[in-house]
Amino acid sequence: MDTGEDHREPGTSTEEEATTTTAEVDSTTASSSSQSTAAKALHAQRMKKLRELHAKRNEARNLNHRDVVEEDHQRKLPKNWEARRERMEWKVNDDEKRKEAEEQGYDYDRLKVLEVSAAEASSRDMRKRKKQNPDLGFSTFEDSSIRQYTSLTKQIKPDFEQYEKQKAELGDRFYATANTIMQGEHKDSPEAIEKLVGDVNAQADRRQKFSRRRTFNAESEIDFINEKNMHFNKKLSRFYGKYTSETKQNIERGTAV
Repeated sequence: MDTGEDHREPGTSTEEEATTTTAEVDSTTASSSSQSTAAKALHAQRMKKLRELHAKRNEARNLNHRDVVEEDHQRKLPKNWEARRERMEWKVNDDEKRKEAEEQGYDYDRLKVLEVSAAEASSRDMRKRKKQNPDLGFSTFEDSSIRQYTSLTKQIKPDFEQYEKQKAELGDRFYATANTIMQGEHKDSPEAIEKLVGDVNAQADRRQKFSRRRTFNAESEIDFINEKNMHFNKKLSRFYGKYTSETKQNIERGTAV
């Protein structure tokens, strides 16, 4: 007859509890181990990221330092360094091409001319003519004085006989110093005075006839019917161009009111 009492064998409950406790401990240990592994993996990932950031910082620092050194080097170079470098490179390439042409038995100057277009040849010829006559008008008073002095000295025709005669008469005083007194000992000849007067008059005539050379621009807008009208339009544009430019554009477009 069942009295409702628990008739389990002694020791069974203790074994089950021990088994449960062991399973819980194993589960806790496994969970702690997995958490520790995840933490180590996260730490390793963060350290890797930190090392990458350090490497990028060092790379940026090196690049910045290199740019600063290069900028300082460029600042210390002459202003025309780029033009000089390009000129040297062109010279080296030109020498190499000339050597190759000579080895093949060709005339390098003729080969170069064949590669030049008519427009470029005309431009080179114009630049060459400007170099032969570099007088481009007034720039500074100093430059104008130098050009005037050079022009006058080219016209001088020295009289060596008179030079030797005057040198013999003056002796050591011919090469004057700050303490040499020459007043009253030299008298200009009438021929020299006439030559000076003629030269001064010739300079005055040249100044009156001088007109600044103006280059013609073939691509400029043609709004004249003859040369006289061209100069008249230029005068009008010089004084009133800034006031009438918009009206002129509207008339050309056909949108004038």
